[in-house]
Amino acid sequence: MQDISELYKGYEDKVIDGRRIASEIEGEVKEKVSVLKDEGVEPALATILVGEHPPSKLYVKLKHWACKRVGIRSIDHKLPEDTSEGELLSLIAELNEDDEVDGILVQMPLPRHIDPLKVMRAVSPAKDVDGFHPSNMGRLMQGDESGLVPCTPKGIMIALERYGIEVQGRHAVVVGHSNIVGKPTAAMLLNRNATLSVCHVYTHDLSHHTRQADILVVATGVKGLIRGDMVKKGAVVFDVGITWIEDRVYGDVEFSEVVDVAGLISPVPGGVGPITIAVLMSHTLKAALSRK
Repeated sequence: MQDISELYKGYEDKVIDGRRIASEIEGEVKEKVSVLKDEGVEPALATILVGEHPPSKLYVKLKHWACKRVGIRSIDHKLPEDTSEGELLSLIAELNEDDEVDGILVQMPLPRHIDPLKVMRAVSPAKDVDGFHPSNMGRLMQGDESGLVPCTPKGIMIALERYGIEVQGRHAVVVGHSNIVGKPTAAMLLNRNATLSVCHVYTHDLSHHTRQADILVVATGVKGLIRGDMVKKGAVVFDVGITWIEDRVYGDVEFSEVVDVAGLISPVPGGVGPITIAVLMSHTLKAALSRK
């Protein structure tokens, strides 16, 4: 795998190196997992993949590789595309009751016949390492981030902290209002006293809002949505979008244009994605510690 300096040669001072941050987090997790194992507790993550969606298969594989790197036991449940909602919920119920499983991750998206909200609610809040259960999201909305929170937004906050970026009083603009990224990212930025704007597909004159952002987070899944003339000079830009075209991944931000305007930018690939997986490892460790 190429490192950031090879992928984005000439822009190293502007690129948020997600792989480096992820490696640091994984190193911290690995040390704590080793101590926990010495005490007789082996952290374990169960993943559930429904269907043959190629990007989802890759994401699950990356998570299992990360488990191996940090010493977390991983259990891989692969279900056919035509698995019923009831069958999936039954498996989740079994894993909820399994004392040897600390974290449960259901890979999204799910087939159309399965209600993702119902699935998110079915996972025990204590094993909800994705941070999507209503009780975990509710705590986040009340300003409590001590539990299990959504991994990608948490990864963005870690990147802001490790790059020494002040959030308080800054104007943050989040483009995208999904339950997985947009809404929880907005909540975390508010928790850090940012002045916040949230935009989405129905926002009129999107560029008017994005040009005001000191911190811009884009998570829409629309390839190249944000162009160079839509970004404020010196802004910190997080590209969270992912679009797959012929086995190649693209972000929501037109990197070649925005990198010359932004102060810092998280690229695709190599930005927020690796940090998200590292946070998932950290959450699995946290869940294991709670059963110790």
